[in-house]
Amino acid sequence: MDTTETGLSSGAMASVTALYAEHSLGLVRLAVIMTGERAVAEDIVQDAFLGLYRRWDQVPAMTAPLAYLRVSVVNGCRTALRRRSLSVRWPGAGPGGDLDEATLAAGRGGLVESAEASVLLNEEQRAVAAALRALPRRQREAVVLRYYLDLSVEETARTMGVSLGTVKSATHRALAAIARTLKEAS
Repeated sequence: MDTTETGLSSGAMASVTALYAEHSLGLVRLAVIMTGERAVAEDIVQDAFLGLYRRWDQVPAMTAPLAYLRVSVVNGCRTALRRRSLSVRWPGAGPGGDLDEATLAAGRGGLVESAEASVLLNEEQRAVAAALRALPRRQREAVVLRYYLDLSVEETARTMGVSLGTVKSATHRALAAIARTLKEAS
């Protein structure tokens, strides 16, 4: 990106580039867990970093750019899942007009995994991932942010834009649902 077009300093470019090098992989993993699709996850993370770069001089003191990125990625995942849900409810809606089988499978709660992901995950991991994907959005977000990204309850609440109690109850319900699902499967 040309910094002369945006009027931002090369310092902003260097700062965002350093953040990207350090945190992009973890954010992509977060988005993959949330959306179930690597390509969509990568797009969401790229958009988040672009948004951060564009707003670098506007966000007050940019004291917590990683928190900004997490919120942006979670919101991007919500938008992607909402679009997917709408496409499945009204087939033919969307850019191409016709939905492909992968989109339909993902909308029914299934996930089309890449060959690499299928080989790398053992049966137990697949069962846990499927149970996680079956959770309602808020519960899935709470579990992923708390236990995958290892955020505190407070950080999770800020990222999700909810209260501490909501994070605690969503996490508790999610873990109970995952345990029930895994027990039924065994």
